[in-house]
Amino acid sequence: YIYTKTNGDKADFSRKSLEEYLDLYIKFKLKVQKAKEMQLDTIPSLKKELEGYRRQLADSYLIDKEVTEKLVREAYDRSQYDIDLSHILVSVDPDASSNDTLRAFSTIMKAKRALEAGVAWDSVALEYSTDRAVKRNMGHVGYVTALFPNGLYHLETAAYTQPTNKLIGPIRTKAGYHLLMTHDKRPARGEMEVAHILIRNAKDGESKDPKAIIDALYKRLQAGEDFEGLARAESEDKASAAKGGYIGFFGINRFERVFEDAAFALKNDGDYTMPFETNAGWHIIRRISKKEQLDYKIAKSGLQSQIKKDARFELAKKSMIERIKQESNFMAFNTTLENFIDTLTEDFLTYKWKAPAKGSEELLCAFGKDYKVTLGDFTEFLGQATRKRIQLGRGNSIEASVRTLYEDFIDQTALKYEERQLNIKYHDFKALMREYEEGILLFEATKILVWDKAAQDSMGLEEFFQTIKGRYRWEERATTSLYTLTTTDEEMLEKVRKFVAKNEPEKVLAKFNKDKDNPILIRTE
Repeated sequence: YIYTKTNGDKADFSRKSLEEYLDLYIKFKLKVQKAKEMQLDTIPSLKKELEGYRRQLADSYLIDKEVTEKLVREAYDRSQYDIDLSHILVSVDPDASSNDTLRAFSTIMKAKRALEAGVAWDSVALEYSTDRAVKRNMGHVGYVTALFPNGLYHLETAAYTQPTNKLIGPIRTKAGYHLLMTHDKRPARGEMEVAHILIRNAKDGESKDPKAIIDALYKRLQAGEDFEGLARAESEDKASAAKGGYIGFFGINRFERVFEDAAFALKNDGDYTMPFETNAGWHIIRRISKKEQLDYKIAKSGLQSQIKKDARFELAKKSMIERIKQESNFMAFNTTLENFIDTLTEDFLTYKWKAPAKGSEELLCAFGKDYKVTLGDFTEFLGQATRKRIQLGRGNSIEASVRTLYEDFIDQTALKYEERQLNIKYHDFKALMREYEEGILLFEATKILVWDKAAQDSMGLEEFFQTIKGRYRWEERATTSLYTLTTTDEEMLEKVRKFVAKNEPEKVLAKFNKDKDNPILIRTE
Protein backbone atom coordinates (compact mmCIF):
# COMPACT_ATOMS: atom_id res chain seq x y z
CA TYR A 1 0.00 0.00 0.00
CA ILE A 2 2.57 2.57 1.12
CA TYR A 3 5.00 1.66 -1.71
CA THR A 4 2.29 2.09 -4.34
CA LYS A 5 0.98 5.31 -2.84
CA THR A 6 4.43 6.89 -2.53
CA ASN A 7 5.68 5.93 -5.99
CA GLY A 8 2.43 6.30 -7.92
CA ASP A 9 2.88 5.56 -11.63
CA LYS A 10 6.61 4.97 -11.07
CA ALA A 11 5.94 1.89 -8.92
CA ASP A 12 7.34 -0.90 -11.11
CA PHE A 13 7.68 -3.52 -8.31
CA SER A 14 11.16 -4.46 -9.51
CA ARG A 15 13.46 -6.05 -6.95
CA LYS A 16 15.82 -3.07 -7.04
CA SER A 17 12.99 -0.56 -6.57
CA LEU A 18 11.40 -2.54 -3.73
CA GLU A 19 14.69 -3.00 -1.88
CA GLU A 20 15.54 0.70 -2.17
CA TYR A 21 12.13 1.68 -0.87
CA LEU A 22 12.23 -0.92 1.91
CA ASP A 23 15.53 0.54 3.12
CA LEU A 24 14.03 4.04 3.22
CA TYR A 25 10.87 2.78 4.92
CA ILE A 26 12.81 0.92 7.64
CA LYS A 27 14.77 4.09 8.40
CA PHE A 28 11.54 6.07 8.51
CA LYS A 29 9.88 3.62 10.92
CA LEU A 30 12.97 3.61 13.18
CA LYS A 31 12.76 7.39 13.42
CA VAL A 32 9.06 7.16 14.30
CA GLN A 33 9.89 4.54 16.94
CA LYS A 34 12.49 6.92 18.38
CA ALA A 35 9.82 9.62 18.60
CA LYS A 36 7.54 7.26 20.54
CA GLU A 37 10.40 6.33 22.89
CA MET A 38 10.71 10.08 23.53
CA GLN A 39 6.95 9.94 24.38
CA LEU A 40 6.19 12.63 21.83
CA ASP A 41 2.88 10.89 21.09
CA THR A 42 1.69 11.86 24.59
CA ILE A 43 2.25 15.62 24.20
CA PRO A 44 -1.19 17.34 24.42
CA SER A 45 -0.45 19.87 21.65
CA LEU A 46 0.49 17.10 19.20
CA LYS A 47 -2.54 15.01 20.16
CA LYS A 48 -4.73 18.07 19.59
CA GLU A 49 -3.10 18.68 16.19
CA LEU A 50 -3.72 15.07 15.16
CA GLU A 51 -7.35 15.24 16.29
CA GLY A 52 -7.75 18.39 14.19
CA TYR A 53 -6.45 16.51 11.14
CA ARG A 54 -8.84 13.67 11.89
CA ARG A 55 -11.87 15.94 12.09
CA GLN A 56 -11.01 17.65 8.81
CA LEU A 57 -10.48 14.34 7.05
CA ALA A 58 -13.54 12.64 8.54
CA ASP A 59 -15.87 15.51 7.59
CA SER A 60 -15.36 14.89 3.88
CA TYR A 61 -14.18 11.26 3.82
CA LEU A 62 -17.49 9.65 4.75
CA ILE A 63 -19.56 11.64 2.25
CA ASP A 64 -16.98 11.23 -0.51
CA LYS A 65 -16.65 7.48 0.08
CA GLU A 66 -20.27 6.54 0.67
CA VAL A 67 -22.11 9.10 -1.46
CA THR A 68 -20.05 10.99 -4.02
CA GLU A 69 -17.88 8.14 -5.32
CA LYS A 70 -20.82 5.77 -5.69
CA LEU A 71 -22.99 8.33 -7.47
CA VAL A 72 -20.17 9.41 -9.80
CA ARG A 73 -19.39 5.81 -10.75
CA GLU A 74 -23.09 5.10 -11.27
CA ALA A 75 -23.54 8.22 -13.43
CA TYR A 76 -20.48 7.39 -15.52
CA ASP A 77 -21.60 3.80 -16.11
CA ARG A 78 -25.08 4.95 -17.09
CA SER A 79 -23.73 7.63 -19.43
CA GLN A 80 -22.10 4.90 -21.52
CA TYR A 81 -25.57 3.93 -22.81
CA ASP A 82 -28.58 5.60 -24.42
CA ILE A 83 -32.06 4.39 -23.44
CA ASP A 84 -35.07 4.44 -25.79
CA LEU A 85 -38.17 5.12 -23.71
CA SER A 86 -41.83 6.08 -23.71
CA HIS A 87 -43.25 8.25 -20.97
CA ILE A 88 -46.52 9.54 -19.52
CA LEU A 89 -46.59 12.38 -16.99
CA VAL A 90 -49.40 13.67 -14.79
CA SER A 91 -48.11 16.91 -13.32
CA VAL A 92 -48.48 17.82 -9.65
CA ASP A 93 -46.33 20.18 -7.57
CA PRO A 94 -44.22 18.71 -4.74
CA ASP A 95 -46.05 20.91 -2.21
CA ALA A 96 -49.53 20.46 -3.73
CA SER A 97 -52.52 19.94 -1.47
CA SER A 98 -53.56 16.42 -0.57
CA ASN A 99 -56.64 16.75 -2.81
CA ASP A 100 -54.56 17.79 -5.84
CA THR A 101 -52.05 15.03 -5.16
CA LEU A 102 -54.80 12.43 -4.86
CA ARG A 103 -56.40 13.68 -8.09
CA ALA A 104 -53.09 13.36 -9.96
CA PHE A 105 -52.49 9.90 -8.53
CA SER A 106 -55.97 8.81 -9.56
CA THR A 107 -55.33 10.03 -13.12
CA ILE A 108 -51.99 8.24 -13.47
CA MET A 109 -53.58 5.02 -12.19
CA LYS A 110 -56.32 5.32 -14.83
CA ALA A 111 -53.61 5.61 -17.46
CA LYS A 112 -51.82 2.59 -16.03
CA ARG A 113 -54.97 0.47 -16.04
CA ALA A 114 -55.65 1.45 -19.66
CA LEU A 115 -52.15 0.35 -20.68
CA GLU A 116 -52.51 -2.91 -18.76
CA ALA A 117 -55.78 -3.49 -20.61
CA GLY A 118 -53.95 -3.29 -23.94
CA VAL A 119 -54.74 0.26 -25.06
CA ALA A 120 -51.96 1.64 -27.28
CA TRP A 121 -49.37 3.80 -25.54
CA ASP A 122 -49.83 6.76 -27.88
CA SER A 123 -53.59 6.80 -27.29
CA VAL A 124 -53.18 6.70 -23.51
CA ALA A 125 -50.48 9.36 -23.63
CA LEU A 126 -52.66 11.72 -25.66
CA GLU A 127 -55.58 11.26 -23.26
CA TYR A 128 -53.79 11.50 -19.92
CA SER A 129 -50.25 12.90 -20.23
CA THR A 130 -49.59 16.55 -19.36
CA ASP A 131 -46.08 16.43 -20.84
CA ARG A 132 -45.76 19.49 -23.10
CA ALA A 133 -44.20 17.37 -25.86
CA VAL A 134 -46.92 14.72 -25.93
CA LYS A 135 -48.73 16.04 -29.01
CA ARG A 136 -45.46 15.96 -30.93
CA ASN A 137 -44.02 12.65 -29.74
CA MET A 138 -47.22 10.75 -28.75
CA GLY A 139 -45.53 9.71 -25.51
CA HIS A 140 -42.45 8.24 -27.21
CA VAL A 141 -39.47 10.29 -25.98
CA GLY A 142 -36.86 8.37 -27.99
CA TYR A 143 -33.28 7.85 -26.87
CA VAL A 144 -32.05 9.67 -23.77
CA THR A 145 -28.90 9.40 -21.70
CA ALA A 146 -27.75 10.09 -18.15
CA LEU A 147 -27.74 12.43 -16.39
CA PHE A 148 -31.49 13.08 -16.44
CA PRO A 149 -32.58 16.63 -15.47
CA ASN A 150 -32.23 17.58 -11.81
CA GLY A 151 -34.99 16.08 -9.70
CA LEU A 152 -35.62 13.09 -11.98
CA TYR A 153 -33.11 10.68 -10.43
CA HIS A 154 -35.74 8.06 -9.57
CA LEU A 155 -36.95 8.17 -13.17
CA GLU A 156 -33.39 7.75 -14.44
CA THR A 157 -32.79 4.83 -12.08
CA ALA A 158 -35.92 3.07 -13.29
CA ALA A 159 -34.96 3.64 -16.94
CA TYR A 160 -31.49 2.17 -16.47
CA THR A 161 -32.34 -0.72 -14.16
CA GLN A 162 -35.72 -2.12 -15.21
CA PRO A 163 -36.20 -4.67 -18.04
CA THR A 164 -37.24 -3.46 -21.49
CA ASN A 165 -40.91 -3.51 -22.55
CA LYS A 166 -42.10 -3.58 -18.94
CA LEU A 167 -44.59 -0.99 -17.65
CA ILE A 168 -42.92 0.90 -14.80
CA GLY A 169 -44.60 3.17 -12.26
CA PRO A 170 -46.14 5.26 -11.10
CA ILE A 171 -42.93 7.03 -10.01
CA ARG A 172 -43.18 10.30 -8.07
CA THR A 173 -40.73 13.12 -8.80
CA LYS A 174 -40.83 16.89 -8.36
CA ALA A 175 -42.62 17.07 -11.74
CA GLY A 176 -45.46 14.74 -10.76
CA TYR A 177 -46.35 11.08 -11.38
CA HIS A 178 -44.72 9.16 -14.24
CA LEU A 179 -45.30 5.93 -16.14
CA LEU A 180 -42.35 4.60 -18.08
CA MET A 181 -41.43 1.88 -20.54
CA THR A 182 -37.99 1.30 -22.04
CA HIS A 183 -37.65 -0.26 -25.50
CA ASP A 184 -33.93 -0.48 -26.21
CA LYS A 185 -30.46 0.12 -24.78
CA ARG A 186 -27.47 0.94 -27.01
CA PRO A 187 -23.90 2.23 -26.54
CA ALA A 188 -24.04 6.00 -26.07
CA ARG A 189 -23.64 7.99 -29.26
CA GLY A 190 -21.87 10.84 -27.53
CA GLU A 191 -21.26 13.96 -29.63
CA MET A 192 -20.30 14.48 -33.27
CA GLU A 193 -18.97 17.60 -35.02
CA VAL A 194 -20.65 18.14 -38.39
CA ALA A 195 -21.30 20.52 -41.26
CA HIS A 196 -24.23 20.31 -43.66
CA ILE A 197 -25.72 21.58 -46.88
CA LEU A 198 -29.47 22.28 -46.81
CA ILE A 199 -31.89 22.82 -49.67
CA ARG A 200 -35.22 23.82 -48.17
CA ASN A 201 -38.52 22.32 -49.29
CA ALA A 202 -40.47 24.36 -51.83
CA LYS A 203 -42.99 26.82 -50.41
CA ASP A 204 -46.53 27.03 -51.74
CA GLY A 205 -46.43 28.35 -55.28
CA GLU A 206 -42.67 27.80 -55.59
CA SER A 207 -41.58 25.72 -58.57
CA LYS A 208 -38.16 24.51 -57.39
CA ASP A 209 -37.36 20.80 -57.03
CA PRO A 210 -35.21 20.51 -53.85
CA LYS A 211 -34.49 16.81 -54.45
CA ALA A 212 -33.07 17.51 -57.90
CA ILE A 213 -30.96 20.40 -56.56
CA ILE A 214 -29.47 18.38 -53.69
CA ASP A 215 -28.76 15.43 -56.02
CA ALA A 216 -26.84 17.76 -58.33
CA LEU A 217 -24.81 19.09 -55.38
CA TYR A 218 -24.08 15.54 -54.26
CA LYS A 219 -22.68 14.72 -57.72
CA ARG A 220 -20.43 17.78 -57.52
CA LEU A 221 -19.09 16.55 -54.17
CA GLN A 222 -18.45 13.12 -55.67
CA ALA A 223 -16.56 14.80 -58.48
CA GLY A 224 -14.18 16.29 -55.92
CA GLU A 225 -15.65 19.74 -55.27
CA ASP A 226 -14.88 21.23 -51.84
CA PHE A 227 -17.69 20.70 -49.29
CA GLU A 228 -17.05 23.95 -47.44
CA GLY A 229 -17.05 26.05 -50.59
CA LEU A 230 -20.17 24.34 -51.90
CA ALA A 231 -21.97 24.93 -48.60
CA ARG A 232 -21.05 28.63 -48.65
CA ALA A 233 -22.33 29.04 -52.19
CA GLU A 234 -25.39 26.77 -52.27
CA SER A 235 -26.72 25.93 -48.79
CA GLU A 236 -30.01 27.57 -47.84
CA ASP A 237 -29.28 27.39 -44.11
CA LYS A 238 -27.95 30.95 -43.95
CA ALA A 239 -26.62 30.68 -40.39
CA SER A 240 -24.31 27.77 -41.19
CA ALA A 241 -23.66 28.56 -44.86
CA ALA A 242 -21.55 31.57 -43.90
CA LYS A 243 -19.32 29.16 -41.95
CA GLY A 244 -18.98 26.60 -44.72
CA GLY A 245 -22.00 24.65 -43.44
CA TYR A 246 -20.48 24.29 -39.97
CA ILE A 247 -22.97 23.31 -37.24
CA GLY A 248 -20.56 22.18 -34.52
CA PHE A 249 -20.90 19.40 -32.00
CA PHE A 250 -24.30 17.91 -31.24
CA GLY A 251 -25.64 14.93 -29.32
CA ILE A 252 -28.86 12.96 -29.20
CA ASN A 253 -32.26 14.67 -29.25
CA ARG A 254 -31.03 18.03 -30.52
CA PHE A 255 -32.18 17.54 -34.11
CA GLU A 256 -34.76 15.36 -35.85
CA ARG A 257 -34.18 11.63 -35.45
CA VAL A 258 -33.54 11.13 -39.19
CA PHE A 259 -30.86 13.85 -39.13
CA GLU A 260 -29.22 12.36 -36.04
CA ASP A 261 -29.27 8.81 -37.41
CA ALA A 262 -27.74 9.90 -40.72
CA ALA A 263 -24.92 11.80 -38.99
CA PHE A 264 -24.01 9.06 -36.52
CA ALA A 265 -23.99 6.45 -39.29
CA LEU A 266 -20.87 8.14 -40.71
CA LYS A 267 -17.83 6.08 -39.71
CA ASN A 268 -14.88 8.32 -40.60
CA ASP A 269 -13.96 11.99 -40.37
CA GLY A 270 -14.51 13.61 -43.76
CA ASP A 271 -17.26 11.19 -44.83
CA TYR A 272 -20.55 12.67 -45.98
CA THR A 273 -24.07 11.28 -46.31
CA MET A 274 -26.19 10.73 -49.35
CA PRO A 275 -29.00 13.30 -49.65
CA PHE A 276 -31.87 12.72 -47.18
CA GLU A 277 -35.00 14.59 -46.18
CA THR A 278 -36.19 16.13 -42.89
CA ASN A 279 -39.04 18.52 -42.14
CA ALA A 280 -36.68 21.40 -42.98
CA GLY A 281 -35.72 20.09 -46.41
CA TRP A 282 -32.96 18.03 -48.03
CA HIS A 283 -29.52 17.65 -46.42
CA ILE A 284 -26.02 16.36 -46.99
CA ILE A 285 -24.04 16.02 -43.74
CA ARG A 286 -20.26 15.91 -43.50
CA ARG A 287 -18.59 14.39 -40.43
CA ILE A 288 -15.73 16.53 -39.09
CA SER A 289 -14.89 14.70 -35.86
CA LYS A 290 -16.41 12.62 -33.06
CA LYS A 291 -15.74 12.96 -29.35
CA GLU A 292 -14.56 9.73 -27.81
CA GLN A 293 -16.06 8.68 -24.49
CA LEU A 294 -13.87 10.02 -21.70
CA ASP A 295 -11.98 7.62 -19.47
CA TYR A 296 -13.47 7.43 -15.97
CA LYS A 297 -10.46 9.12 -14.35
CA ILE A 298 -10.82 12.09 -16.71
CA ALA A 299 -14.62 12.30 -16.53
CA LYS A 300 -14.69 11.94 -12.74
CA SER A 301 -14.02 15.55 -11.72
CA GLY A 302 -16.66 16.97 -14.07
CA LEU A 303 -19.23 14.44 -12.89
CA GLN A 304 -18.44 15.21 -9.24
CA SER A 305 -19.31 18.85 -9.83
CA GLN A 306 -22.59 17.92 -11.52
CA ILE A 307 -23.53 15.35 -8.89
CA LYS A 308 -23.07 17.71 -5.95
CA LYS A 309 -25.51 20.18 -7.54
CA ASP A 310 -28.08 17.48 -8.25
CA ALA A 311 -30.92 16.44 -5.94
CA ARG A 312 -29.66 12.84 -6.12
CA PHE A 313 -26.77 13.87 -3.85
CA GLU A 314 -29.10 14.67 -0.94
CA LEU A 315 -31.20 11.56 -1.68
CA ALA A 316 -28.12 9.34 -1.50
CA LYS A 317 -26.90 11.10 1.62
CA LYS A 318 -30.27 10.52 3.28
CA SER A 319 -30.18 6.87 2.22
CA MET A 320 -26.73 6.50 3.79
CA ILE A 321 -28.00 8.04 7.04
CA GLU A 322 -30.90 5.58 7.14
CA ARG A 323 -28.42 2.73 6.66
CA ILE A 324 -26.29 4.05 9.54
CA LYS A 325 -29.35 4.19 11.80
CA GLN A 326 -30.36 0.67 10.86
CA GLU A 327 -26.88 -0.82 11.32
CA SER A 328 -26.40 0.92 14.67
CA ASN A 329 -29.82 -0.17 16.00
CA PHE A 330 -30.83 3.48 16.36
CA MET A 331 -33.34 4.01 19.14
CA ALA A 332 -35.40 7.19 19.61
CA PHE A 333 -37.04 8.03 22.93
CA ASN A 334 -40.05 9.82 21.49
CA THR A 335 -41.58 10.67 24.86
CA THR A 336 -38.58 12.88 25.63
CA LEU A 337 -39.12 14.86 22.42
CA GLU A 338 -42.88 15.16 22.92
CA ASN A 339 -42.51 16.36 26.52
CA PHE A 340 -39.97 18.94 25.38
CA ILE A 341 -42.33 20.24 22.65
CA ASP A 342 -45.07 20.69 25.27
CA THR A 343 -42.84 23.09 27.23
CA LEU A 344 -42.24 25.47 24.32
CA THR A 345 -43.97 28.82 23.72
CA GLU A 346 -44.19 31.10 20.69
CA ASP A 347 -40.79 32.53 21.68
CA PHE A 348 -39.23 29.35 20.29
CA LEU A 349 -39.86 30.60 16.75
CA THR A 350 -38.14 33.96 17.41
CA TYR A 351 -34.63 35.17 18.22
CA LYS A 352 -35.71 35.58 21.88
CA TRP A 353 -35.57 31.86 22.65
CA LYS A 354 -32.34 30.65 24.26
CA ALA A 355 -31.25 27.12 24.99
CA PRO A 356 -31.16 26.29 28.72
CA ALA A 357 -27.75 27.03 30.24
CA LYS A 358 -27.63 23.53 31.70
CA GLY A 359 -28.83 20.97 29.21
CA SER A 360 -31.06 18.12 30.30
CA GLU A 361 -29.37 14.72 30.69
CA GLU A 362 -32.59 12.99 29.68
CA LEU A 363 -31.97 10.50 26.86
CA LEU A 364 -33.26 11.58 23.44
CA CYS A 365 -31.84 8.78 21.29
CA ALA A 366 -29.01 6.27 21.04
CA PHE A 367 -26.74 4.82 18.34
CA GLY A 368 -25.29 1.43 19.17
CA LYS A 369 -24.54 0.51 22.77
CA ASP A 370 -22.30 3.41 23.70
CA TYR A 371 -23.35 6.51 21.77
CA LYS A 372 -26.02 8.22 23.87
CA VAL A 373 -27.60 11.52 22.85
CA THR A 374 -29.33 13.71 25.43
CA LEU A 375 -32.03 16.35 25.26
CA GLY A 376 -29.31 18.82 26.26
CA ASP A 377 -27.40 17.98 23.08
CA PHE A 378 -30.52 18.75 21.06
CA THR A 379 -31.31 22.04 22.82
CA GLU A 380 -27.71 23.16 22.26
CA PHE A 381 -28.20 22.43 18.54
CA LEU A 382 -31.48 24.40 18.56
CA GLY A 383 -29.77 27.36 20.21
CA GLN A 384 -27.32 27.52 17.33
CA ALA A 385 -30.08 27.23 14.69
CA THR A 386 -31.74 30.61 15.27
CA ARG A 387 -32.07 31.53 11.60
CA LYS A 388 -33.71 28.23 10.66
CA ARG A 389 -36.08 28.38 13.66
CA ILE A 390 -37.28 31.80 12.52
CA GLN A 391 -37.62 30.66 8.88
CA LEU A 392 -39.65 27.61 9.89
CA GLY A 393 -41.86 29.73 12.12
CA ARG A 394 -43.19 31.71 9.17
CA GLY A 395 -45.34 28.86 7.90
CA ASN A 396 -45.29 26.08 10.48
CA SER A 397 -46.48 25.30 13.96
CA ILE A 398 -44.07 24.94 16.87
CA GLU A 399 -44.40 21.16 16.76
CA ALA A 400 -43.79 20.91 13.00
CA SER A 401 -40.77 23.21 13.28
CA VAL A 402 -39.23 21.20 16.13
CA ARG A 403 -39.74 17.92 14.31
CA THR A 404 -38.05 19.31 11.17
CA LEU A 405 -35.10 20.50 13.25
CA TYR A 406 -35.04 17.17 15.08
CA GLU A 407 -34.62 15.34 11.76
CA ASP A 408 -31.71 17.64 10.85
CA PHE A 409 -30.14 17.01 14.26
CA ILE A 410 -30.49 13.24 13.98
CA ASP A 411 -28.93 13.31 10.50
CA GLN A 412 -25.92 15.28 11.76
CA THR A 413 -25.57 13.04 14.81
CA ALA A 414 -25.72 9.88 12.68
CA LEU A 415 -22.83 11.20 10.58
CA LYS A 416 -20.81 12.02 13.71
CA TYR A 417 -21.45 8.52 15.03
CA GLU A 418 -20.34 6.93 11.76
CA GLU A 419 -17.21 9.09 11.67
CA ARG A 420 -16.17 7.39 14.90
CA GLN A 421 -16.30 4.04 13.09
CA LEU A 422 -14.08 5.08 10.16
CA ASN A 423 -10.91 3.51 11.57
CA ILE A 424 -12.74 0.20 11.91
CA LYS A 425 -14.66 0.18 8.62
CA TYR A 426 -12.21 1.75 6.18
CA HIS A 427 -8.61 0.56 5.84
CA ASP A 428 -7.70 3.58 3.69
CA PHE A 429 -8.85 5.99 6.38
CA LYS A 430 -6.94 4.12 9.08
CA ALA A 431 -3.80 4.11 6.92
CA LEU A 432 -4.15 7.83 6.21
CA MET A 433 -4.50 8.66 9.89
CA ARG A 434 -1.41 6.55 10.63
CA GLU A 435 0.49 8.54 8.00
CA TYR A 436 -0.62 11.81 9.61
CA GLU A 437 0.42 10.61 13.07
CA GLU A 438 3.81 9.30 11.97
CA GLY A 439 4.47 12.45 9.94
CA ILE A 440 3.77 14.67 12.95
CA LEU A 441 5.98 12.54 15.21
CA LEU A 442 8.83 12.46 12.69
CA PHE A 443 8.69 16.22 12.23
CA GLU A 444 8.76 16.86 15.99
CA ALA A 445 11.60 14.39 16.63
CA THR A 446 13.68 15.88 13.79
CA LYS A 447 13.02 19.36 15.14
CA ILE A 448 14.21 18.42 18.64
CA LEU A 449 17.16 16.21 17.72
CA VAL A 450 18.46 17.99 14.61
CA TRP A 451 17.12 21.45 13.79
CA ASP A 452 16.95 22.88 17.31
CA LYS A 453 20.38 21.48 18.22
CA ALA A 454 21.90 22.80 15.02
CA ALA A 455 20.45 26.25 15.64
CA GLN A 456 22.16 26.38 19.05
CA ASP A 457 25.58 25.08 17.88
CA SER A 458 27.07 27.81 15.67
CA MET A 459 30.61 26.46 15.98
CA GLY A 460 29.48 22.99 14.99
CA LEU A 461 27.63 24.40 11.99
CA GLU A 462 30.71 26.34 10.87
CA GLU A 463 32.90 23.26 11.21
CA PHE A 464 30.41 21.16 9.29
CA PHE A 465 30.19 23.79 6.54
CA GLN A 466 33.95 23.90 6.12
CA THR A 467 34.01 20.11 5.83
CA ILE A 468 31.43 19.87 3.05
CA LYS A 469 31.61 23.17 1.16
CA GLY A 470 33.74 21.64 -1.59
CA ARG A 471 30.78 19.52 -2.66
CA TYR A 472 28.71 22.52 -3.69
CA ARG A 473 30.93 24.50 -6.04
CA TRP A 474 29.73 25.39 -9.51
CA GLU A 475 31.42 23.80 -12.47
CA GLU A 476 32.88 26.20 -15.04
CA ARG A 477 30.02 28.21 -16.54
CA ALA A 478 29.42 30.80 -19.24
CA THR A 479 26.75 33.40 -19.89
CA THR A 480 25.34 33.12 -23.40
CA SER A 481 23.15 35.36 -25.50
CA LEU A 482 20.53 34.08 -27.93
CA TYR A 483 19.56 36.50 -30.68
CA THR A 484 16.33 36.15 -32.66
CA LEU A 485 16.05 38.04 -35.94
CA THR A 486 12.46 38.86 -36.88
CA THR A 487 13.13 38.85 -40.62
CA THR A 488 14.14 36.23 -43.19
CA ASP A 489 16.58 38.62 -44.88
CA GLU A 490 19.72 36.47 -45.42
CA GLU A 491 21.96 39.50 -45.95
CA MET A 492 20.81 41.05 -42.67
CA LEU A 493 21.38 37.72 -40.90
CA GLU A 494 25.02 37.64 -42.05
CA LYS A 495 25.60 41.24 -40.89
CA VAL A 496 24.21 40.40 -37.44
CA ARG A 497 26.33 37.26 -37.17
CA LYS A 498 29.58 39.12 -37.91
CA PHE A 499 28.78 42.05 -35.62
CA VAL A 500 27.73 39.81 -32.69
CA ALA A 501 31.06 37.95 -32.83
CA LYS A 502 33.06 41.11 -32.03
CA ASN A 503 30.76 43.32 -29.91
CA GLU A 504 28.95 43.46 -26.57
CA PRO A 505 25.17 42.85 -26.51
CA GLU A 506 24.33 46.50 -25.84
CA LYS A 507 26.18 47.63 -28.97
CA VAL A 508 24.57 44.87 -31.04
CA LEU A 509 21.04 45.87 -30.05
CA ALA A 510 21.77 49.59 -30.48
CA LYS A 511 23.10 49.07 -34.01
CA PHE A 512 20.26 46.98 -35.41
CA ASN A 513 17.23 48.20 -33.46
CA LYS A 514 17.05 51.75 -34.78
CA ASP A 515 13.26 51.76 -34.40
CA LYS A 516 12.70 51.06 -30.70
CA ASP A 517 8.98 50.49 -31.20
CA ASN A 518 9.61 47.78 -33.81
CA PRO A 519 12.88 45.99 -32.95
CA ILE A 520 14.10 43.46 -35.49
CA LEU A 521 16.57 41.78 -33.12
CA ILE A 522 15.60 40.21 -29.79
CA ARG A 523 18.12 39.00 -27.21
CA THR A 524 17.58 36.44 -24.45
CA GLU A 525 20.25 35.42 -21.94
